[in-house]
Amino acid sequence: MSNSPFLVGEILDIDTGINTIDDLIEAYKRIGGFQGRHIADAASVLLDMYGNENVTVFLSFTGNLVSTGLRGLLAKFIERGFVDVIITTAGALDHDIAKSMGGKYYLSYFDVDDVEMSREGIHRIGNVAVRKEHYGPLIEKFVHSSLEELAKIKEEWGVRELLWEMGKRIDDEYSIIRAASKASVPIYVPGFVDGAFGTAILTYNEIQRTRAGGKQVRIDLLKDEHELMDIAYSSKSLGALIIGGGISKHHVIWWSQFAGGLDYVVYVTMAIEWDGSLSGARPKEAITWGKVKPTARQAFVLEDATVVLPILIPYVVRKYGFRKGVKLVG
Repeated sequence: MSNSPFLVGEILDIDTGINTIDDLIEAYKRIGGFQGRHIADAASVLLDMYGNENVTVFLSFTGNLVSTGLRGLLAKFIERGFVDVIITTAGALDHDIAKSMGGKYYLSYFDVDDVEMSREGIHRIGNVAVRKEHYGPLIEKFVHSSLEELAKIKEEWGVRELLWEMGKRIDDEYSIIRAASKASVPIYVPGFVDGAFGTAILTYNEIQRTRAGGKQVRIDLLKDEHELMDIAYSSKSLGALIIGGGISKHHVIWWSQFAGGLDYVVYVTMAIEWDGSLSGARPKEAITWGKVKPTARQAFVLEDATVVLPILIPYVVRKYGFRKGVKLVG
């Protein structure tokens, strides 16, 4: 082995003897290039992170993933205690509720006639499709019926509180909201108004406003932020699995800076950094903001999450089985 700092390990050939996910991770280590190696690095970071019982683990993901079958994988990961805090987008709530209420999602294509698709009453999410009646109307009906009950308990709510209560009203084992509620994992959605979920709260209040004795629901916009602040300040160590970019990614690293930065971090994204976007920014850029520690164990995987997560999550679960999560709120 050369003692050059530029040569960190020898590349070895692999053969066809790959029968398990463990075999696959080991093969990625031997292959050496290109994104396969980064998947192996991510697996190593996650094992170290979960081996430290003092780490508060954030899971961040974007709504598009919930339109796919990854929804169930994420829900089971949460149920098994591997997540202490969730930060996601309004779209994640929308897809989770729509599916939980019986909405059916279908295989489709990227290259379709979107005008004709729209005429048929179908929404497209990449190469995933859902009929319009299986989306917005189902979400609004569930949110309205939940708020009818919750408004009788109290008038003002944080979004995390609402989601925990709504999770109790969902009977779907693959629901992320239900899993978070059952496991007492706080789920924060800083952009909750950017989708059908937030709009349904608005329309519920508009209906109540026109009714004699109608009970509206007020949202405390800063309640969730106070909880996140307390989590950041009280945690001994912070780690994160960040899937995709946008507001959910930034909210994790934003609050991490107030605790000195993340100690462990894995980014999985298809975004590039050349346009200066947050979504494509690598962990090393976050070091300049104090959002990731210079000493942090980090990995950056430039790959589709639907390829990476079915490898990484079962790999971690196989190694640890169940994890005793950290009870942070409630």
